[in-house]
Amino acid sequence: MSSLRAFNLPPAEGMVTICERDGTMAVIPHDEIEHTPKLLNYPDVTVSREMMKPTLTKESARSAFIEHNETLRRRILHAWYEHGITGVLEELVNENSSVSKLSTYLLAAVRWINSLHGSMFPHLSMSSDGMVTEFSSHADWLNSPIRAFVWHPHIIKYAVCLQDDSIRVYSKQTEIVPTLKHKLQKGVSEVAWKPFSASILAVACQTCVLIWHVDPMSLSTRPSTSSVQVLSQSGHCPITSLAWCPKGGVLVSASAADTAMMVWDVATEVCIPLRRYGGGGVSLLRWSPDGSKLLSATPSTIFRVWDSQTWTCEKWSKLAGRCQVACWNPQGTVLLFATRDEPTIYSLTFGNIEQTSSAMIGGSKMAISCIDVSEVEVTSGGNETIRVGGTVHSMVWDPTGERLAVQFTDNGENGSSLVVLFRTKVHNMIEIIPCGFIRGHPGEKPHLISFQPDFDKGAVLTVVWSSGRVAFIPLYYIPMNSMNPHSIYRNLPTNGHIHQTELFTDRLNPSAPS
Repeated sequence: MSSLRAFNLPPAEGMVTICERDGTMAVIPHDEIEHTPKLLNYPDVTVSREMMKPTLTKESARSAFIEHNETLRRRILHAWYEHGITGVLEELVNENSSVSKLSTYLLAAVRWINSLHGSMFPHLSMSSDGMVTEFSSHADWLNSPIRAFVWHPHIIKYAVCLQDDSIRVYSKQTEIVPTLKHKLQKGVSEVAWKPFSASILAVACQTCVLIWHVDPMSLSTRPSTSSVQVLSQSGHCPITSLAWCPKGGVLVSASAADTAMMVWDVATEVCIPLRRYGGGGVSLLRWSPDGSKLLSATPSTIFRVWDSQTWTCEKWSKLAGRCQVACWNPQGTVLLFATRDEPTIYSLTFGNIEQTSSAMIGGSKMAISCIDVSEVEVTSGGNETIRVGGTVHSMVWDPTGERLAVQFTDNGENGSSLVVLFRTKVHNMIEIIPCGFIRGHPGEKPHLISFQPDFDKGAVLTVVWSSGRVAFIPLYYIPMNSMNPHSIYRNLPTNGHIHQTELFTDRLNPSAPS
């Protein structure tokens, strides 16, 4: 089993990783970055907090106005809009009328029921922002200058959501940067481009899903809100995850507070709920690249894998903690996942591992522990002691299936400033080879990681750093499927080994399909 102990030394403090060349990480001093020619001619993205205007919360906006007398009906409508049934009852309790006493008893009953439910699923007592912060793949969603980043699946274009919930669209084809704003675009947790479309962008918001139609030929920097569709469903909020089918057909949205996923026909704005009780909600969605399977993780120790043809599912439970992160190999035959409370990356196989597609779920009956990411103490090239590893916060697999990037939960140490990169191969078994560490400027920590969907010279890892800087790090290598089999391992580091996976059977076992 691969582990962090097999890695070479991480970069010294003050050194910045700029690229990989066949398994060797290249670094330069951070003060020389501006004088170094760009390896990739992509639009620069650097966002500072000073660039964003402060926004008023509902509470601060309300306090800016002098209160005036309103009718009870209007106050009840406002309370319902902002706080639901609890707010209505609180408003009635404050009213000196015959219904006040009854409202007091009803309010106590509602709070008691909520406390019971909250004891089983504590996340349900969180605020909307707290829930998004807890389940987002972003390391510091609430405070970061950049809240979401997504590549377009076919061209060099990306959407960036800022802390004020505005979205900017950068493209290599034009210098115009459209800015998308809408009154319902609040608490944005995730954005996703529709496959096989140049202009459709889905946005997961606090109360709904917005579908932007951004004309790539438009010269406007502020697209009209008339080009937005609003998809909403009662009780389905806040939206904590959403994903387009890789074939471009349907959009699936999920909320950690709703046990149903919503499968949307965007054209008709009609959704079909897929509900399975148990888990307290749906916190994470991940389609397999071939579109045949969909992972849905819950806030509890349960996750499911769905067959997109029949919409039946298999359920896995008895995890050490909730499924924090998951990713698929390009063929959709291997699923890697990690839990919130355990420093280990597991794998599940589906069907024949060498097949390019699978029409059935057919998940393996046991999980395999393939990478031990337990925290270790290492010395950098500058004799700096760093603790690296721990629980996994985010993990992405590149489109060739040969690079795996791992971001760890912030432990307050220097180790949380590193992204770990592995070389991977899926054949008759999963092979994991240490590749190297990725480090940013002094003081920067990784907040988001993702891979460019298509890069003909290997892969491009995108890292959104805590400073508001977006780094594009090219990983230059020749994909193994285009190499001579006898030369595949010619560039292994001296301390690299092929690590076969180990069976892990005593904790993770799928239960009967649910």
